[in-house]
Amino acid sequence: MAFKSLLSVAGADHSDQDVRTAASLCAEVGAYLSVLIMSPPRLVMSPPPLGDAIPEWPGQRAQAIARLDKRFRQIERFSQDTASLEKTSREIHKLLRATWRCYDVDTEHCDKAGVGDAVRQRALCNDLTIVGPALLNDINLGPLVINGSLFDTGRPVLVVPKGAEATLSPRRVLVGWDSRAEASRAVREALDLLSTAEEVRVALVDPEATCTGSGAEPGADIAAYLTRHGARVSVDLLPSAGKPVATVLAQHAIDTSANMIVMGAYGSRRLRERLFGGVTRWIVRKPPLPLFLAR
Repeated sequence: MAFKSLLSVAGADHSDQDVRTAASLCAEVGAYLSVLIMSPPRLVMSPPPLGDAIPEWPGQRAQAIARLDKRFRQIERFSQDTASLEKTSREIHKLLRATWRCYDVDTEHCDKAGVGDAVRQRALCNDLTIVGPALLNDINLGPLVINGSLFDTGRPVLVVPKGAEATLSPRRVLVGWDSRAEASRAVREALDLLSTAEEVRVALVDPEATCTGSGAEPGADIAAYLTRHGARVSVDLLPSAGKPVATVLAQHAIDTSANMIVMGAYGSRRLRERLFGGVTRWIVRKPPLPLFLAR
Protein backbone atom coordinates (compact mmCIF):
# COMPACT_ATOMS: atom_id res chain seq x y z
CA MET A 1 0.00 0.00 0.00
CA ALA A 2 1.08 3.59 -0.55
CA PHE A 3 1.81 5.55 2.60
CA LYS A 4 -0.26 8.73 2.45
CA SER A 5 -0.69 9.49 6.15
CA LEU A 6 2.00 9.00 8.81
CA LEU A 7 1.73 9.26 12.59
CA SER A 8 4.61 10.49 14.72
CA VAL A 9 4.32 10.01 18.49
CA ALA A 10 6.79 11.82 20.71
CA GLY A 11 7.32 12.76 24.32
CA ALA A 12 7.06 16.40 25.32
CA ASP A 13 10.72 16.53 26.32
CA HIS A 14 12.21 14.82 23.25
CA SER A 15 9.95 15.59 20.31
CA ASP A 16 12.13 17.60 17.89
CA GLN A 17 14.38 14.79 16.67
CA ASP A 18 11.58 12.28 16.08
CA VAL A 19 9.28 14.80 14.39
CA ARG A 20 12.10 15.84 12.05
CA THR A 21 12.57 12.17 11.17
CA ALA A 22 8.87 11.71 10.41
CA ALA A 23 8.71 14.98 8.44
CA SER A 24 11.59 13.85 6.23
CA LEU A 25 9.74 10.61 5.49
CA CYS A 26 6.58 12.53 4.60
CA ALA A 27 8.54 14.78 2.27
CA GLU A 28 10.05 11.71 0.63
CA VAL A 29 6.71 10.13 -0.28
CA GLY A 30 4.40 13.18 -0.25
CA ALA A 31 2.43 12.04 2.81
CA TYR A 32 0.41 13.92 5.42
CA LEU A 33 1.93 14.04 8.93
CA SER A 34 -0.03 13.73 12.17
CA VAL A 35 1.98 14.50 15.30
CA LEU A 36 0.90 13.37 18.77
CA ILE A 37 2.86 14.83 21.67
CA MET A 38 2.40 12.96 24.95
CA SER A 39 3.36 13.68 28.52
CA PRO A 40 2.01 10.99 30.86
CA PRO A 41 2.04 12.18 34.49
CA ARG A 42 4.19 10.44 37.03
CA LEU A 43 1.25 9.74 39.35
CA VAL A 44 -2.49 9.28 38.93
CA MET A 45 -4.18 12.34 40.36
CA SER A 46 -7.14 12.27 42.70
CA PRO A 47 -9.24 15.39 43.34
CA PRO A 48 -8.77 17.16 46.68
CA PRO A 49 -11.68 16.93 49.15
CA LEU A 50 -14.20 19.68 49.63
CA GLY A 51 -13.01 22.09 52.30
CA ASP A 52 -9.73 21.42 54.08
CA ALA A 53 -11.01 18.08 55.52
CA ILE A 54 -8.53 18.39 58.39
CA PRO A 55 -9.77 16.75 61.64
CA GLU A 56 -9.11 18.14 65.08
CA TRP A 57 -7.11 15.20 66.56
CA PRO A 58 -3.36 16.03 66.30
CA GLY A 59 -2.29 12.66 64.80
CA GLN A 60 -5.10 12.56 62.24
CA ARG A 61 -4.57 16.25 61.50
CA ALA A 62 -0.88 15.69 60.59
CA GLN A 63 -1.79 12.78 58.28
CA ALA A 64 -4.50 14.82 56.58
CA ILE A 65 -2.14 17.74 56.03
CA ALA A 66 0.43 15.37 54.50
CA ARG A 67 -2.22 13.95 52.12
CA LEU A 68 -3.29 17.44 51.07
CA ASP A 69 0.32 18.46 50.50
CA LYS A 70 0.85 15.40 48.28
CA ARG A 71 -2.25 16.22 46.23
CA PHE A 72 -1.22 19.82 45.75
CA ARG A 73 2.22 18.69 44.55
CA GLN A 74 0.47 16.42 42.04
CA ILE A 75 -1.64 19.33 40.82
CA GLU A 76 1.48 21.48 40.49
CA ARG A 77 3.25 18.78 38.45
CA PHE A 78 0.15 18.41 36.26
CA SER A 79 0.18 22.15 35.59
CA GLN A 80 3.88 22.04 34.77
CA ASP A 81 3.38 19.11 32.38
CA THR A 82 0.46 20.88 30.68
CA ALA A 83 2.56 24.00 30.22
CA SER A 84 5.37 21.84 28.81
CA LEU A 85 2.99 20.26 26.30
CA GLU A 86 1.72 23.64 25.15
CA LYS A 87 5.27 24.95 24.75
CA THR A 88 6.36 21.85 22.84
CA SER A 89 3.30 22.08 20.58
CA ARG A 90 4.20 25.67 19.65
CA GLU A 91 7.79 24.63 18.92
CA ILE A 92 6.65 21.70 16.72
CA HIS A 93 4.28 23.98 14.77
CA LYS A 94 7.19 26.35 14.16
CA LEU A 95 9.48 23.49 13.10
CA LEU A 96 6.96 21.99 10.68
CA ARG A 97 5.97 25.31 9.12
CA ALA A 98 9.59 25.57 8.02
CA THR A 99 9.94 21.98 6.77
CA TRP A 100 6.58 20.41 5.88
CA ARG A 101 3.22 22.14 5.57
CA CYS A 102 0.84 19.15 5.36
CA TYR A 103 0.46 18.34 9.05
CA ASP A 104 -1.51 18.60 12.26
CA VAL A 105 -0.29 18.59 15.86
CA ASP A 106 -2.23 17.21 18.82
CA THR A 107 -1.34 16.85 22.50
CA GLU A 108 -2.44 14.29 25.05
CA HIS A 109 -1.93 14.29 28.82
CA CYS A 110 -3.16 11.04 30.37
CA ASP A 111 -2.13 8.47 32.94
CA LYS A 112 0.01 5.48 31.98
CA ALA A 113 -3.01 3.25 31.39
CA GLY A 114 -4.48 5.68 28.88
CA VAL A 115 -1.44 6.09 26.63
CA GLY A 116 -2.10 2.97 24.54
CA ASP A 117 -5.71 3.93 23.80
CA ALA A 118 -4.77 7.51 22.91
CA VAL A 119 -2.19 6.23 20.42
CA ARG A 120 -4.55 3.54 19.11
CA GLN A 121 -7.20 6.09 18.18
CA ARG A 122 -4.71 8.05 16.05
CA ALA A 123 -2.94 5.01 14.56
CA LEU A 124 -6.23 3.57 13.28
CA CYS A 125 -6.57 6.56 10.94
CA ASN A 126 -2.99 6.56 9.65
CA ASP A 127 -1.09 4.23 7.33
CA LEU A 128 2.09 3.95 9.38
CA THR A 129 3.38 4.95 12.82
CA ILE A 130 6.97 6.19 13.11
CA VAL A 131 8.95 5.31 16.23
CA GLY A 132 11.97 7.59 16.14
CA PRO A 133 15.27 7.41 18.02
CA ALA A 134 14.20 9.44 21.05
CA LEU A 135 10.97 7.51 21.60
CA LEU A 136 12.86 4.25 21.12
CA ASN A 137 15.13 5.31 23.97
CA ASP A 138 12.20 6.18 26.27
CA ILE A 139 11.59 3.02 28.30
CA ASN A 140 8.49 4.52 29.94
CA LEU A 141 6.64 5.80 26.88
CA GLY A 142 8.10 3.67 24.07
CA PRO A 143 6.53 0.29 24.98
CA LEU A 144 3.12 1.90 25.51
CA VAL A 145 3.24 3.52 22.08
CA ILE A 146 4.23 0.21 20.47
CA ASN A 147 1.33 -1.52 22.20
CA GLY A 148 -1.20 1.07 21.10
CA SER A 149 -0.03 1.43 17.50
CA LEU A 150 1.19 -2.04 16.55
CA PHE A 151 -0.66 -4.61 18.65
CA ASP A 152 -3.98 -2.87 19.23
CA THR A 153 -4.60 -1.77 15.62
CA GLY A 154 -2.89 -4.17 13.22
CA ARG A 155 -1.26 -1.15 11.59
CA PRO A 156 2.46 -1.29 10.76
CA VAL A 157 5.22 0.53 12.61
CA LEU A 158 8.55 1.79 11.28
CA VAL A 159 11.26 1.83 13.94
CA VAL A 160 14.08 4.25 13.09
CA PRO A 161 17.00 3.86 15.52
CA LYS A 162 19.67 6.48 16.13
CA GLY A 163 22.09 6.68 13.23
CA ALA A 164 19.75 4.95 10.76
CA GLU A 165 18.89 6.47 7.41
CA ALA A 166 15.16 7.13 7.63
CA THR A 167 13.59 6.18 4.31
CA LEU A 168 10.45 4.79 2.74
CA SER A 169 12.32 4.21 -0.52
CA PRO A 170 14.96 1.64 0.46
CA ARG A 171 17.19 0.26 -2.29
CA ARG A 172 17.82 -3.13 -0.67
CA VAL A 173 15.38 -4.79 1.72
CA LEU A 174 15.74 -7.94 3.80
CA VAL A 175 12.45 -9.76 4.55
CA GLY A 176 12.45 -12.15 7.50
CA TRP A 177 10.08 -14.94 6.41
CA ASP A 178 8.73 -17.93 8.34
CA SER A 179 5.31 -18.59 6.71
CA ARG A 180 3.44 -17.21 9.73
CA ALA A 181 0.54 -14.78 9.54
CA GLU A 182 2.52 -11.95 11.12
CA ALA A 183 5.26 -12.21 8.48
CA SER A 184 2.64 -12.29 5.73
CA ARG A 185 0.99 -9.16 7.08
CA ALA A 186 4.35 -7.38 7.28
CA VAL A 187 5.04 -8.21 3.62
CA ARG A 188 1.57 -7.08 2.56
CA GLU A 189 1.82 -3.79 4.46
CA ALA A 190 5.28 -3.16 2.99
CA LEU A 191 4.36 -4.00 -0.63
CA ASP A 192 4.72 -0.43 -1.84
CA LEU A 193 8.33 -0.12 -0.73
CA LEU A 194 9.17 -3.75 -1.66
CA SER A 195 7.87 -3.37 -5.20
CA THR A 196 10.02 -0.29 -5.84
CA ALA A 197 13.23 -1.52 -4.19
CA GLU A 198 16.19 -2.47 -6.36
CA GLU A 199 16.61 -5.75 -4.49
CA VAL A 200 14.49 -7.77 -2.06
CA ARG A 201 16.05 -10.72 -0.29
CA VAL A 202 13.68 -13.13 1.45
CA ALA A 203 15.56 -14.84 4.27
CA LEU A 204 14.44 -18.07 5.94
CA VAL A 205 16.33 -19.44 8.95
CA ASP A 206 16.47 -23.24 9.28
CA PRO A 207 13.46 -23.83 6.97
CA GLU A 208 12.07 -27.32 6.56
CA ALA A 209 10.71 -28.53 3.24
CA THR A 210 7.24 -29.91 4.03
CA CYS A 211 3.84 -30.20 2.41
CA THR A 212 2.64 -27.51 4.81
CA GLY A 213 4.40 -24.62 6.48
CA SER A 214 7.26 -23.50 4.23
CA GLY A 215 6.17 -25.76 1.36
CA ALA A 216 8.19 -28.22 -0.68
CA GLU A 217 10.52 -25.41 -1.78
CA PRO A 218 10.86 -22.98 1.16
CA GLY A 219 10.46 -19.33 0.16
CA ALA A 220 9.26 -20.05 -3.39
CA ASP A 221 5.65 -19.13 -2.62
CA ILE A 222 6.34 -15.71 -1.07
CA ALA A 223 8.95 -14.98 -3.78
CA ALA A 224 6.36 -15.66 -6.48
CA TYR A 225 3.84 -13.44 -4.68
CA LEU A 226 6.30 -10.56 -4.48
CA THR A 227 7.36 -11.02 -8.09
CA ARG A 228 3.74 -10.62 -9.22
CA HIS A 229 3.80 -7.25 -7.47
CA GLY A 230 6.87 -6.14 -9.37
CA ALA A 231 9.53 -6.86 -6.76
CA ARG A 232 12.97 -8.14 -7.74
CA VAL A 233 13.34 -11.08 -5.36
CA SER A 234 15.90 -13.66 -4.34
CA VAL A 235 15.57 -16.28 -1.59
CA ASP A 236 18.26 -17.00 1.01
CA LEU A 237 18.09 -20.15 3.17
CA LEU A 238 20.17 -19.54 6.28
CA PRO A 239 21.40 -22.00 8.92
CA SER A 240 21.14 -20.73 12.49
CA ALA A 241 24.11 -22.77 13.80
CA GLY A 242 22.51 -22.51 17.22
CA LYS A 243 22.24 -18.70 17.12
CA PRO A 244 18.98 -16.77 17.72
CA VAL A 245 16.99 -16.07 14.54
CA ALA A 246 17.21 -12.30 15.12
CA THR A 247 21.00 -12.50 15.29
CA VAL A 248 21.18 -14.48 12.04
CA LEU A 249 18.88 -12.01 10.25
CA ALA A 250 20.82 -9.01 11.53
CA GLN A 251 24.11 -10.44 10.34
CA HIS A 252 22.62 -11.30 6.96
CA ALA A 253 21.34 -7.72 6.66
CA ILE A 254 24.92 -6.56 7.19
CA ASP A 255 26.33 -9.06 4.70
CA THR A 256 23.85 -8.03 1.99
CA SER A 257 24.10 -4.26 2.66
CA ALA A 258 20.36 -4.03 3.37
CA ASN A 259 18.81 -0.60 3.96
CA MET A 260 15.79 -1.96 5.85
CA ILE A 261 14.47 -5.12 7.53
CA VAL A 262 10.82 -6.15 7.16
CA MET A 263 9.47 -8.73 9.59
CA GLY A 264 6.45 -9.80 11.60
CA ALA A 265 6.02 -8.80 15.25
CA TYR A 266 5.22 -11.67 17.57
CA GLY A 267 4.15 -11.81 21.17
CA SER A 268 1.08 -12.25 23.34
CA ARG A 269 -0.23 -9.39 25.47
CA ARG A 270 2.07 -10.48 28.30
CA LEU A 271 5.11 -10.49 26.00
CA ARG A 272 4.64 -7.09 24.37
CA GLU A 273 6.93 -5.14 26.66
CA ARG A 274 9.52 -7.92 26.41
CA LEU A 275 9.28 -7.69 22.61
CA PHE A 276 9.91 -3.94 22.72
CA GLY A 277 12.91 -4.44 24.97
CA GLY A 278 14.24 -7.18 22.69
CA VAL A 279 13.81 -5.06 19.56
CA THR A 280 15.47 -2.11 21.29
CA ARG A 281 18.47 -4.14 22.46
CA TRP A 282 18.79 -5.79 19.05
CA ILE A 283 18.78 -2.46 17.19
CA VAL A 284 21.18 -0.81 19.64
CA ARG A 285 23.69 -3.65 19.40
CA LYS A 286 23.58 -3.98 15.63
CA PRO A 287 24.35 -1.52 12.81
CA PRO A 288 21.37 0.88 12.71
CA LEU A 289 18.73 -0.10 10.18
CA PRO A 290 15.07 0.91 9.93
CA LEU A 291 12.85 -1.95 11.05
CA PHE A 292 9.40 -2.32 9.45
CA LEU A 293 7.09 -4.31 11.76
CA ALA A 294 3.53 -5.55 11.39
CA ARG A 295 1.38 -7.73 13.59
